[in-house]
Amino acid sequence: MSSTEPPGVRSPSEPSSAGGAARPADGEQLRTARLPGLELAVRTRPPRRTDLPPALFVHGLGGSSQNWSELMARLEDTVDGEALDLPGFGWSPPSADRDYSVTAFARVVIRYLDAAGRGPVHLFGNSLGGAVSTRVAAVRPDLVRTLTLVSPALPELRVQRSAVPTALLAVPGVAGLFTRLTRGLTAEQRTRGVTALCYGDPSRVTPEGFARAVEEMERRMALPYFWDVMTRSSRGIVDAYTLGGQHGLWRQAQRVLAPTLLVYGGRDQLVSYRMAHRAAAAFRGSRLLCLPGAGHVAMMEYPEVVAAAFTELLRDTEGAAGAAGNTEDGRG
Repeated sequence: MSSTEPPGVRSPSEPSSAGGAARPADGEQLRTARLPGLELAVRTRPPRRTDLPPALFVHGLGGSSQNWSELMARLEDTVDGEALDLPGFGWSPPSADRDYSVTAFARVVIRYLDAAGRGPVHLFGNSLGGAVSTRVAAVRPDLVRTLTLVSPALPELRVQRSAVPTALLAVPGVAGLFTRLTRGLTAEQRTRGVTALCYGDPSRVTPEGFARAVEEMERRMALPYFWDVMTRSSRGIVDAYTLGGQHGLWRQAQRVLAPTLLVYGGRDQLVSYRMAHRAAAAFRGSRLLCLPGAGHVAMMEYPEVVAAAFTELLRDTEGAAGAAGNTEDGRG
Protein backbone atom coordinates (compact mmCIF):
# COMPACT_ATOMS: atom_id res chain seq x y z
CA MET A 1 0.00 0.00 0.00
CA SER A 2 1.17 3.51 -0.68
CA SER A 3 2.70 5.38 2.24
CA THR A 4 0.51 8.35 1.33
CA GLU A 5 -3.13 7.68 2.12
CA PRO A 6 -6.03 9.83 0.91
CA PRO A 7 -7.93 11.70 3.61
CA GLY A 8 -10.66 10.00 5.57
CA VAL A 9 -9.51 6.39 5.31
CA ARG A 10 -11.61 4.04 7.42
CA SER A 11 -11.53 0.35 8.20
CA PRO A 12 -13.07 -1.95 5.58
CA SER A 13 -14.84 -3.82 8.37
CA GLU A 14 -17.09 -0.84 9.02
CA PRO A 15 -20.57 -1.22 7.50
CA SER A 16 -21.12 0.96 4.47
CA SER A 17 -24.18 2.06 2.55
CA ALA A 18 -23.25 -0.56 -0.04
CA GLY A 19 -24.49 -3.17 2.44
CA GLY A 20 -22.65 -5.53 4.75
CA ALA A 21 -18.92 -5.78 5.27
CA ALA A 22 -16.53 -6.38 2.38
CA ARG A 23 -14.44 -9.57 2.35
CA PRO A 24 -11.21 -9.21 0.39
CA ALA A 25 -9.59 -12.06 -1.50
CA ASP A 26 -6.42 -13.68 -0.18
CA GLY A 27 -3.56 -11.18 -0.13
CA GLU A 28 -5.83 -8.17 -0.67
CA GLN A 29 -6.97 -5.38 1.59
CA LEU A 30 -10.08 -3.22 1.33
CA ARG A 31 -10.50 0.26 2.69
CA THR A 32 -12.78 3.23 2.23
CA ALA A 33 -11.45 6.61 1.14
CA ARG A 34 -13.59 9.63 1.96
CA LEU A 35 -13.40 12.84 -0.01
CA PRO A 36 -15.81 15.78 0.24
CA GLY A 37 -19.16 14.46 -1.00
CA LEU A 38 -17.60 11.18 -2.13
CA GLU A 39 -16.91 7.79 -0.61
CA LEU A 40 -14.84 5.22 -2.51
CA ALA A 41 -14.01 1.61 -1.79
CA VAL A 42 -10.36 0.89 -2.64
CA ARG A 43 -8.95 -2.60 -3.14
CA THR A 44 -5.21 -2.91 -2.60
CA ARG A 45 -2.60 -5.63 -2.78
CA PRO A 46 0.45 -4.75 -0.67
CA PRO A 47 3.47 -4.64 -3.00
CA ARG A 48 6.46 -6.95 -2.64
CA ARG A 49 8.74 -3.91 -2.26
CA THR A 50 8.27 -0.36 -1.04
CA ASP A 51 9.90 1.23 -4.09
CA LEU A 52 7.44 -0.03 -6.72
CA PRO A 53 5.65 2.55 -8.91
CA PRO A 54 1.95 3.20 -8.22
CA ALA A 55 -0.84 1.81 -10.42
CA LEU A 56 -4.59 2.39 -10.46
CA PHE A 57 -7.19 0.03 -11.97
CA VAL A 58 -10.65 1.19 -13.15
CA HIS A 59 -13.41 -1.37 -13.86
CA GLY A 60 -16.18 -1.40 -16.44
CA LEU A 61 -19.98 -1.09 -16.45
CA GLY A 62 -21.56 -3.46 -13.94
CA GLY A 63 -18.11 -4.50 -12.70
CA SER A 64 -16.07 -3.74 -9.62
CA SER A 65 -12.51 -3.56 -8.38
CA GLN A 66 -12.69 -7.33 -7.95
CA ASN A 67 -12.38 -7.65 -11.76
CA TRP A 68 -8.70 -6.73 -11.39
CA SER A 69 -7.76 -9.16 -8.61
CA GLU A 70 -6.12 -11.75 -10.87
CA LEU A 71 -4.04 -9.17 -12.74
CA MET A 72 -3.07 -7.32 -9.57
CA ALA A 73 -1.83 -10.58 -8.05
CA ARG A 74 0.45 -11.14 -11.04
CA LEU A 75 1.81 -7.60 -10.86
CA GLU A 76 2.43 -7.43 -7.11
CA ASP A 77 6.19 -7.50 -7.65
CA THR A 78 5.95 -4.93 -10.45
CA VAL A 79 3.60 -2.15 -9.24
CA ASP A 80 1.98 -0.84 -6.07
CA GLY A 81 -1.58 -1.47 -7.21
CA GLU A 82 -4.93 -0.05 -6.15
CA ALA A 83 -8.33 -0.65 -7.75
CA LEU A 84 -11.32 1.65 -7.28
CA ASP A 85 -14.98 0.83 -7.04
CA LEU A 86 -16.56 3.68 -9.00
CA PRO A 87 -19.52 5.40 -7.27
CA GLY A 88 -22.52 3.08 -7.15
CA PHE A 89 -20.49 -0.03 -8.07
CA GLY A 90 -18.84 -2.67 -5.95
CA TRP A 91 -18.68 -1.43 -2.37
CA SER A 92 -18.83 2.29 -3.17
CA PRO A 93 -22.16 4.00 -2.44
CA PRO A 94 -23.82 6.16 -5.11
CA SER A 95 -22.56 9.66 -5.71
CA ALA A 96 -24.48 12.52 -4.12
CA ASP A 97 -25.11 14.22 -7.47
CA ARG A 98 -26.19 10.99 -9.26
CA ASP A 99 -23.96 11.93 -12.17
CA TYR A 100 -22.65 8.75 -13.77
CA SER A 101 -21.33 10.20 -17.00
CA VAL A 102 -17.89 9.30 -18.33
CA THR A 103 -16.77 12.83 -17.47
CA ALA A 104 -18.07 12.51 -13.89
CA PHE A 105 -16.26 9.19 -13.41
CA ALA A 106 -13.07 10.72 -14.84
CA ARG A 107 -13.44 13.55 -12.36
CA VAL A 108 -13.71 10.99 -9.54
CA VAL A 109 -10.48 9.30 -10.61
CA ILE A 110 -8.71 12.64 -10.85
CA ARG A 111 -9.97 13.76 -7.44
CA TYR A 112 -8.82 10.50 -5.88
CA LEU A 113 -5.35 10.70 -7.41
CA ASP A 114 -4.95 14.33 -6.45
CA ALA A 115 -6.00 13.60 -2.86
CA ALA A 116 -3.83 10.51 -2.57
CA GLY A 117 -0.78 12.17 -4.12
CA ARG A 118 0.02 8.95 -5.99
CA GLY A 119 0.37 10.34 -9.49
CA PRO A 120 1.67 9.81 -12.01
CA VAL A 121 0.34 6.24 -11.99
CA HIS A 122 0.24 3.36 -14.39
CA LEU A 123 -3.46 3.63 -15.24
CA PHE A 124 -5.53 0.59 -16.28
CA GLY A 125 -9.10 0.65 -17.58
CA ASN A 126 -11.57 -1.93 -18.88
CA SER A 127 -14.66 -1.14 -20.99
CA LEU A 128 -16.33 1.90 -19.38
CA GLY A 129 -13.20 2.21 -17.24
CA GLY A 130 -11.22 2.36 -20.49
CA ALA A 131 -13.21 5.35 -21.68
CA VAL A 132 -12.83 6.99 -18.27
CA SER A 133 -9.07 6.34 -18.23
CA THR A 134 -8.71 7.75 -21.76
CA ARG A 135 -10.35 10.97 -20.64
CA VAL A 136 -8.17 11.18 -17.53
CA ALA A 137 -4.99 10.65 -19.56
CA ALA A 138 -6.05 13.30 -22.08
CA VAL A 139 -6.99 16.06 -19.65
CA ARG A 140 -4.45 15.33 -16.89
CA PRO A 141 -1.31 13.91 -18.50
CA ASP A 142 0.61 14.72 -15.31
CA LEU A 143 -1.31 11.96 -13.52
CA VAL A 144 -0.64 9.13 -16.00
CA ARG A 145 2.71 7.42 -16.51
CA THR A 146 1.41 4.66 -18.82
CA LEU A 147 -2.06 3.71 -19.99
CA THR A 148 -3.34 0.13 -20.40
CA LEU A 149 -6.81 -0.26 -21.92
CA VAL A 150 -8.64 -3.59 -22.07
CA SER A 151 -11.56 -3.48 -24.53
CA PRO A 152 -12.09 0.26 -23.98
CA ALA A 153 -15.61 1.55 -24.61
CA LEU A 154 -14.77 3.97 -27.42
CA PRO A 155 -17.45 5.05 -29.92
CA GLU A 156 -18.39 2.56 -32.63
CA LEU A 157 -20.50 3.35 -35.69
CA ARG A 158 -21.93 -0.16 -35.75
CA VAL A 159 -22.57 -1.49 -32.26
CA GLN A 160 -22.49 -5.27 -31.99
CA ARG A 161 -25.91 -6.88 -31.69
CA SER A 162 -25.00 -8.52 -28.38
CA ALA A 163 -24.24 -5.07 -26.92
CA VAL A 164 -27.66 -3.63 -27.81
CA PRO A 165 -29.40 -4.64 -24.53
CA THR A 166 -26.80 -2.73 -22.54
CA ALA A 167 -27.25 0.35 -24.71
CA LEU A 168 -31.02 0.06 -24.35
CA LEU A 169 -30.69 0.60 -20.60
CA ALA A 170 -30.15 4.25 -21.46
CA VAL A 171 -33.72 4.48 -22.80
CA PRO A 172 -36.20 5.73 -20.20
CA GLY A 173 -38.39 2.90 -18.84
CA VAL A 174 -36.27 0.04 -20.18
CA ALA A 175 -34.58 -0.66 -16.85
CA GLY A 176 -37.98 -1.18 -15.24
CA LEU A 177 -38.95 -3.51 -18.07
CA PHE A 178 -35.74 -5.51 -17.63
CA THR A 179 -36.45 -5.77 -13.93
CA ARG A 180 -39.93 -7.18 -14.53
CA LEU A 181 -38.80 -9.57 -17.27
CA THR A 182 -35.92 -10.97 -15.23
CA ARG A 183 -37.56 -10.99 -11.81
CA GLY A 184 -37.71 -14.77 -11.75
CA LEU A 185 -34.01 -15.31 -12.50
CA THR A 186 -31.79 -16.52 -9.68
CA ALA A 187 -28.43 -14.94 -8.93
CA GLU A 188 -26.77 -18.04 -10.37
CA GLN A 189 -28.72 -17.73 -13.63
CA ARG A 190 -27.89 -14.03 -13.89
CA THR A 191 -24.22 -14.75 -13.25
CA ARG A 192 -24.13 -17.43 -15.95
CA GLY A 193 -25.62 -14.93 -18.39
CA VAL A 194 -23.06 -12.26 -17.55
CA THR A 195 -20.24 -14.81 -17.79
CA ALA A 196 -21.41 -16.00 -21.20
CA LEU A 197 -21.56 -12.40 -22.40
CA CYS A 198 -18.20 -11.24 -21.04
CA TYR A 199 -15.94 -14.28 -21.41
CA GLY A 200 -14.65 -15.69 -24.66
CA ASP A 201 -14.54 -19.10 -22.96
CA PRO A 202 -16.78 -19.27 -19.85
CA SER A 203 -15.20 -22.59 -18.88
CA ARG A 204 -12.10 -20.65 -17.79
CA VAL A 205 -14.02 -19.43 -14.74
CA THR A 206 -13.11 -21.59 -11.76
CA PRO A 207 -15.85 -23.00 -9.50
CA GLU A 208 -14.54 -20.82 -6.68
CA GLY A 209 -14.57 -17.73 -8.89
CA PHE A 210 -18.10 -18.47 -10.05
CA ALA A 211 -19.30 -18.93 -6.47
CA ARG A 212 -17.83 -15.55 -5.50
CA ALA A 213 -19.51 -13.95 -8.52
CA VAL A 214 -22.90 -15.42 -7.55
CA GLU A 215 -22.51 -14.10 -4.02
CA GLU A 216 -21.61 -10.67 -5.38
CA MET A 217 -24.59 -10.75 -7.76
CA GLU A 218 -26.96 -11.51 -4.88
CA ARG A 219 -25.60 -8.56 -2.91
CA ARG A 220 -25.79 -6.15 -5.83
CA MET A 221 -29.33 -7.08 -6.80
CA ALA A 222 -30.44 -6.33 -3.24
CA LEU A 223 -29.11 -2.77 -3.42
CA PRO A 224 -31.93 -0.24 -3.86
CA TYR A 225 -29.88 1.85 -6.27
CA PHE A 226 -28.59 -0.96 -8.51
CA TRP A 227 -30.77 -0.35 -11.57
CA ASP A 228 -30.62 3.44 -11.25
CA VAL A 229 -26.81 3.38 -11.34
CA MET A 230 -26.76 0.91 -14.24
CA THR A 231 -29.27 2.99 -16.19
CA ARG A 232 -27.52 6.30 -15.65
CA SER A 233 -24.09 4.80 -16.37
CA SER A 234 -25.37 3.26 -19.62
CA ARG A 235 -26.81 6.63 -20.56
CA GLY A 236 -23.44 8.19 -19.76
CA ILE A 237 -21.69 5.86 -22.23
CA VAL A 238 -24.25 6.61 -24.95
CA ASP A 239 -23.87 10.35 -24.35
CA ALA A 240 -20.08 10.04 -24.54
CA TYR A 241 -20.42 8.24 -27.87
CA THR A 242 -22.35 11.18 -29.32
CA LEU A 243 -19.95 13.91 -28.17
CA GLY A 244 -17.92 15.54 -30.92
CA GLY A 245 -15.18 18.11 -31.06
CA GLN A 246 -12.45 18.28 -28.45
CA HIS A 247 -14.59 16.36 -25.93
CA GLY A 248 -15.05 13.37 -28.23
CA LEU A 249 -13.34 10.23 -26.97
CA TRP A 250 -11.48 9.57 -30.24
CA ARG A 251 -10.20 13.14 -30.27
CA GLN A 252 -9.07 12.74 -26.67
CA ALA A 253 -7.37 9.44 -27.53
CA GLN A 254 -5.24 11.37 -30.00
CA ARG A 255 -4.20 13.76 -27.23
CA VAL A 256 -2.92 11.04 -24.88
CA LEU A 257 0.82 11.39 -24.36
CA ALA A 258 1.39 8.38 -22.11
CA PRO A 259 2.78 5.16 -23.63
CA THR A 260 -0.30 3.02 -24.24
CA LEU A 261 -1.02 -0.70 -24.33
CA LEU A 262 -4.28 -1.73 -26.03
CA VAL A 263 -5.76 -5.18 -25.37
CA TYR A 264 -8.62 -6.57 -27.48
CA GLY A 265 -10.35 -9.94 -27.47
CA GLY A 266 -11.36 -11.74 -30.65
CA ARG A 267 -14.53 -13.10 -28.99
CA ASP A 268 -15.57 -9.82 -27.37
CA GLN A 269 -19.36 -9.47 -27.64
CA LEU A 270 -19.50 -5.92 -26.30
CA VAL A 271 -16.58 -4.07 -27.93
CA SER A 272 -15.89 -5.05 -31.51
CA TYR A 273 -12.54 -6.66 -32.29
CA ARG A 274 -12.45 -4.61 -35.48
CA MET A 275 -11.94 -1.45 -33.39
CA ALA A 276 -8.46 -2.60 -32.35
CA HIS A 277 -6.61 -1.16 -35.32
CA ARG A 278 -8.52 2.11 -35.22
CA ALA A 279 -7.55 2.48 -31.58
CA ALA A 280 -3.92 1.63 -32.36
CA ALA A 281 -3.91 4.41 -34.94
CA ALA A 282 -5.54 6.91 -32.57
CA PHE A 283 -3.24 6.45 -29.56
CA ARG A 284 0.15 7.70 -30.74
CA GLY A 285 3.00 5.23 -30.38
CA SER A 286 0.72 2.60 -28.85
CA ARG A 287 1.24 -1.14 -28.86
CA LEU A 288 -1.55 -3.61 -29.56
CA LEU A 289 -2.19 -7.00 -27.97
CA CYS A 290 -4.88 -9.04 -29.72
CA LEU A 291 -6.08 -12.23 -28.01
CA PRO A 292 -8.26 -14.23 -30.43
CA GLY A 293 -9.77 -16.43 -27.71
CA ALA A 294 -10.52 -13.70 -25.21
CA GLY A 295 -13.81 -11.93 -24.60
CA HIS A 296 -14.53 -8.57 -22.98
CA VAL A 297 -12.44 -9.08 -19.84
CA ALA A 298 -9.06 -10.33 -21.06
CA MET A 299 -7.43 -9.33 -17.76
CA MET A 300 -9.64 -11.93 -16.06
CA GLU A 301 -9.37 -14.64 -18.73
CA TYR A 302 -5.68 -14.27 -19.57
CA PRO A 303 -4.16 -12.28 -16.68
CA GLU A 304 -0.73 -13.81 -17.21
CA VAL A 305 -0.62 -12.64 -20.84
CA VAL A 306 -1.83 -9.13 -20.03
CA ALA A 307 0.64 -8.93 -17.12
CA ALA A 308 3.53 -9.94 -19.39
CA ALA A 309 2.54 -7.34 -22.00
CA PHE A 310 2.32 -4.59 -19.38
CA THR A 311 5.65 -5.62 -17.84
CA GLU A 312 7.24 -5.28 -21.28
CA LEU A 313 5.66 -1.84 -21.72
CA LEU A 314 6.94 -0.81 -18.29
CA ARG A 315 10.45 -2.07 -19.00
CA ASP A 316 10.63 -0.31 -22.35
CA THR A 317 9.20 2.92 -20.93
CA GLU A 318 11.60 2.99 -18.01
CA GLY A 319 14.47 2.11 -20.31
CA ALA A 320 13.62 4.98 -22.66
CA ALA A 321 13.30 7.39 -19.72
CA GLY A 322 16.64 6.26 -18.34
CA ALA A 323 18.35 6.69 -21.69
CA ALA A 324 16.90 10.18 -22.06
CA GLY A 325 18.14 11.07 -18.58
CA ASN A 326 21.63 9.83 -19.31
CA THR A 327 21.72 11.85 -22.52
CA GLU A 328 20.72 15.01 -20.68
CA ASP A 329 23.34 14.37 -17.99
CA GLY A 330 25.97 13.94 -20.67
CA ARG A 331 25.04 17.26 -22.23
CA GLY A 332 25.30 18.94 -18.85
